[in-house]
Amino acid sequence: MLSKIIATVFFIGYFPVAPGTMASAFVITFLLIFKPDNMILLAILIVALFVGIVSSEMLAKHYKVKDPNWIVIDEFVGCLTAVIFLPMDWKILLAGFLIFRFFDIIKPPPIRQAERIGGGLGIMIDDLLAGFISNLLIRIFLLV
Repeated sequence: MLSKIIATVFFIGYFPVAPGTMASAFVITFLLIFKPDNMILLAILIVALFVGIVSSEMLAKHYKVKDPNWIVIDEFVGCLTAVIFLPMDWKILLAGFLIFRFFDIIKPPPIRQAERIGGGLGIMIDDLLAGFISNLLIRIFLLV
């Protein structure tokens, strides 16, 4: 089922320990190895966001679950958002990974409220917001 491959990011979501962290680490590893252009990353992000919403919605309805931990396309999108349009330096990527995971796990306001939207959009939007806040914080740190 294609939606399961997408939502689990090629089955990373079935990793027995911390699948969301593994999906985020996959993003950082991909970026460190391939160092893609920002426009390619933006295209990946937009496509992953839209197919993530659709596939997450389908699977959540099919399995009658709200936000299962094996759906990790949201972490993929959130972590990518945390580092997009930033230098592909390993320290910045590591900071993006750590800050994103912090916000994704702790879910301070307004991230927690965004999660309440429900469905595929709700699954995706809290991580997108956590990534956006992480990206802004890194930009602020880089100015200091």
